[in-house]
Amino acid sequence: MLPPLWLRRLVLGPAVLVLSVLAFTGLPVLLIGGALLSTFLPGRWRPFRLLWMALLYLFLEAVALLVLLALWIGSGFGWRIRSPRFQRAHYVLVKWFLQVLFRESRRVLHVRVTVEGPPPPSYDGRPLLILSRHAGPGDSFLVVDALLNWYDREPRIVLKDTLQWDPAIDIVLNRLPNRFIRPEPGRGSEQVVAEIGELSRNLDHNDAFVIFPEGGNVT
Repeated sequence: MLPPLWLRRLVLGPAVLVLSVLAFTGLPVLLIGGALLSTFLPGRWRPFRLLWMALLYLFLEAVALLVLLALWIGSGFGWRIRSPRFQRAHYVLVKWFLQVLFRESRRVLHVRVTVEGPPPPSYDGRPLLILSRHAGPGDSFLVVDALLNWYDREPRIVLKDTLQWDPAIDIVLNRLPNRFIRPEPGRGSEQVVAEIGELSRNLDHNDAFVIFPEGGNVT
């Protein structure tokens, strides 16, 4: 079970910031370790590429947490955090985060995305319903990145509560219209369905409702 919301934000957020400082101050040691691993592992400079992506994600996470703190203060210490202006600011932050992350994923990891079907403008003026399978958080991020940066949508997402261990995801998605679902045997499915139904109401022309029907990874 996840710790309470206030405890997660009190502990995990500062921990990410401290870890970011330690990672960048210890960069020479990490580079030496990557060079040693490169002699044993297959692939072209694979440890360095993985190290760069890990450091990049850590940097983006730290920057996002600082921006989220600034938005919270600027909204009157949370008073207007759910107003349209601040909601849009949070979507802009997520768009920037994913743009940088996947630009580097394409360059460093050679990630390629192929889209089939009508182009994004074909869906203008109406909400979208997205049913997605996924094999892990990476391709879930790809779906959200496409909706934000290609289709110019504001996604509402149904996701597992375990993703709240990531402090930036925890904070930003709890401030936006999303639902974290905790699957457990003793919890009635009616309550989960009701929560999902509430989230799907009143979708406007630039919204997208995203759900992963399997509720887990599928290879």
